[in-house]
Amino acid sequence: MQLIVERLSHTYRSGQSVEVLQDISFQTGSGHFLAIVGPSGCGKTTLLKLMAGALPVQSGAVSRRGDSNNGDSGGTLLVRQEHALFPWMTALDNACFGLKMRGVARNERERRALELFERFGLRGFDRAFPHQLSAGMKQRVALIRAFVSRPAMLLMDEPFAALDPPTRSALHQELLALCARWTEVGVVFVTHDVDEAIALSDRVLVFSRRPASIVADVKVPMPRPRTERLFLDPSAIALKAELLGALHAEFQESRA
Repeated sequence: MQLIVERLSHTYRSGQSVEVLQDISFQTGSGHFLAIVGPSGCGKTTLLKLMAGALPVQSGAVSRRGDSNNGDSGGTLLVRQEHALFPWMTALDNACFGLKMRGVARNERERRALELFERFGLRGFDRAFPHQLSAGMKQRVALIRAFVSRPAMLLMDEPFAALDPPTRSALHQELLALCARWTEVGVVFVTHDVDEAIALSDRVLVFSRRPASIVADVKVPMPRPRTERLFLDPSAIALKAELLGALHAEFQESRA
């Protein structure tokens, strides 16, 4: 699947008009991990909602090529920062909810989900309820729910922002392992953490302050798998400096 964003702009008009996106254009697709960084409130979450179809497009276009959206796979799925688990459902039922709504048989949907529970270190917690799980466990269940549906495109809105560094690092590795396994999955990942963007992505877009435009489009050349030693690599250090420089320039301009 190829996702194409063309000259996308968006303005909120509830009371005072607030323009959040201005002339955004880029392409990404299956097997590609795209990260987006930018100042708080610049419109990154709005962009994901537009790409997911959760908001109507006002100006410009979001199009998909090769998206069949048939059966129990394909399509675009938005993963929010909040895990959004149903408190009255077990972890397994939460993970299987999307497949259940698509009519996938119980045995098949549970087989798929339990395989991922094993991979994510949640063996034995499939019958637990959300209030019995830690924050990291809840986020793992949310990721399982996303991947078990085998979407063509995952749109991820700071999914690890509230987690402690060891848990975040562990989930980075699981996310990359799943992407490597299902190479047809593409990811668009919003983060405020430049290190996270470099560790995960193939390419990073830097957004300006609101109304957001793209001020840098940078490829991440380091090979996978990437480890904690990545940031001792001179090319990674230079890349981080480039991204932070673009963000700092926007911050300084916003204060001027």
